Amino acid sequence: MLDLSFFDITLLLACALFAGLVDSIIGGGGMIQVPALFAVLPGFPPATLLSMNKLASIVGTIGSAFQYARTNQSPWGLVIISSSAAFFASVAGAYLLTQVPNEWLRGALPFILVVMLIINLRSSSGLTHAPKHQPRQEKIIASSGAGMIGFYDGFLGPGAGAFYKMLYTRALGFDFLRAAAPAKFLNIASNLGALCVFLYLGYMNWPLALMMAVTNLIGGQIGTRIAIKHGNSFIRQAFFILVTILIIKTFYDAYLQ
Repeated sequence: MLDLSFFDITLLLACALFAGLVDSIIGGGGMIQVPALFAVLPGFPPATLLSMNKLASIVGTIGSAFQYARTNQSPWGLVIISSSAAFFASVAGAYLLTQVPNEWLRGALPFILVVMLIINLRSSSGLTHAPKHQPRQEKIIASSGAGMIGFYDGFLGPGAGAFYKMLYTRALGFDFLRAAAPAKFLNIASNLGALCVFLYLGYMNWPLALMMAVTNLIGGQIGTRIAIKHGNSFIRQAFFILVTILIIKTFYDAYLQ
């Protein structure tokens, strides 16, 4: 039985709804959902809070991923092989998280994000769909990139959705709309990998996690419709806004908190 007030539960569900909306457009919903969980449930083990976030995010992302996939045909062979890499790498990252400190990565993350923002601002990546590689080379690049990002997602996580989208737009030459579904499926895979580790270790609060999953799904459906309606330029602008916010937040978490 949850020992929470009606206000606390309503606040968490509202944050999950908004996280699903934001995540479906560009990624980064965990930036909303995770701080809300830590603020409302300070007595819960951190791994339990992260496990609840992963479950809610998976459910919400599945809904938006299939909606994007119906709008633009996805390269399923590429998605499957790179999602597999993301899943297993995330399992390794989540397990390592339980064994070693990760403060050094927290300190490096804002600077990594600054480089990512500058690279994207100086290019038109994501506005036009122009794949850069032959299928075999494409699979190697996608799997290698997904493995690195998946490991990061299991080990730390903030901004993983934005990194996946950058992999498909910057490294592979996809536009933002065609990159949306593959990036979502990769995010599902790495979230699922980390969730398997947390569940195996016994970290979960099912009643609240399932309620948040439902509201995250609703938010994701709303956000996906907005993104599809407004197209690549809108998603690109949202991408820059999200990465800027991530830079500020990760810098604050690493150096000012």
